[in-house]
Amino acid sequence: MSQSFEEISAQLKKRHRRSARMKWMTMGALILAAVFLVFFISDMVVRGWPAFQQAQIKVDITYNEQSKEIPLAAVNETVRPLVSRGVFRTLPQRMESNPELMGTTKTQWVIADSPVDQYLQGNKSELSAEAREVVDRLVRQGRAELKFNTRFFTAGDSKMPELAGIAAAAIGTLMTMLVTMSVCFPIGVMTAVYLEEFAPDNKLTQIVEININNLAAVPSILFGLLGLAIYIGFFGVPRSSPLVGGLTLALMTLPVIIISTRAALRSVPDSIRHAAFGVGCSRWQVVRDHVLPVSLPGILTGSIIGLAQAMGETAPLILVGMVAFIPEASMTLTDASTVMPAQIFTWASEPDSAFAEKTAGGILVLLAVLIFLNALAVWLRNKFERRW
Repeated sequence: MSQSFEEISAQLKKRHRRSARMKWMTMGALILAAVFLVFFISDMVVRGWPAFQQAQIKVDITYNEQSKEIPLAAVNETVRPLVSRGVFRTLPQRMESNPELMGTTKTQWVIADSPVDQYLQGNKSELSAEAREVVDRLVRQGRAELKFNTRFFTAGDSKMPELAGIAAAAIGTLMTMLVTMSVCFPIGVMTAVYLEEFAPDNKLTQIVEININNLAAVPSILFGLLGLAIYIGFFGVPRSSPLVGGLTLALMTLPVIIISTRAALRSVPDSIRHAAFGVGCSRWQVVRDHVLPVSLPGILTGSIIGLAQAMGETAPLILVGMVAFIPEASMTLTDASTVMPAQIFTWASEPDSAFAEKTAGGILVLLAVLIFLNALAVWLRNKFERRW
């Protein structure tokens, strides 16, 4: 039975209304996601910016035998409670390494105690009324101010928030990622090449492919349990070391690299393979000289994204002990170390409220690194990708 023009027009209007509703719903979802992202980043910047500033006080430090024995005596009694304890701990070593300082008085900028830092940044502080008057007087005299906190990027962890930094965790992250990519990149790429280019299509390879896809969706904490049982329990790899952390993350990243590499290999047109076979190339020559060079941008993109995902993981590293207190960075793969996500987790669990800004500052640094890695992956894909 044919429909009238009016019925057809009504159906078309109904479809158009549905399309318009779907369009506005998708646009609303995108706007909501963008608003949430802007709110999240803005909140982190507001909370984390104080971590990049540190209160410093200009004081007169007397270097003599008394201050060598009793470091607190090196600073005037009035401003002594305002100076970080870490400053006094380093005075004896400083005088031993610089004997010419003995018998002199130097005017120097030193790190202020955490309550002073919180007070100058306008946060809730434990300073007494008398101490606040002293700080205000020093500010008016130009002897107390907020300066860029270079120590945050050059020092390791500390129980004193004004001395805590992320450098040790950053070095630990770098060494851990080097181990991760050294293991999972060649194994992942070679596995993907075999499965995609050489393996026969039978039940065994189908089971392997299914398990690889399933492993990509396994919760990361299970890989931590696996690393704890195999690497530490069976092979005896040192606990809390970048070696065990990198090997554990390699287990987690391996399926991601295999899947992304296979996708990149599949994107290469079969005409390239047929042309190479036509001029007498063996299967290995086809893969080595033609398929891999063409698919390399996709392989690198997937590997960088997998690296970024591994860099942001915390749960598997907690299980293998990479939440140790590391005041100084270790430069070997077998010594105790920590990574940036674990360091952020440690600061977030500290009862001192001054560590809250360190937590947000660490998140900003980690976000900057992850955004850079993802941007690098996009740039590599756009620069070297070939369209057929």
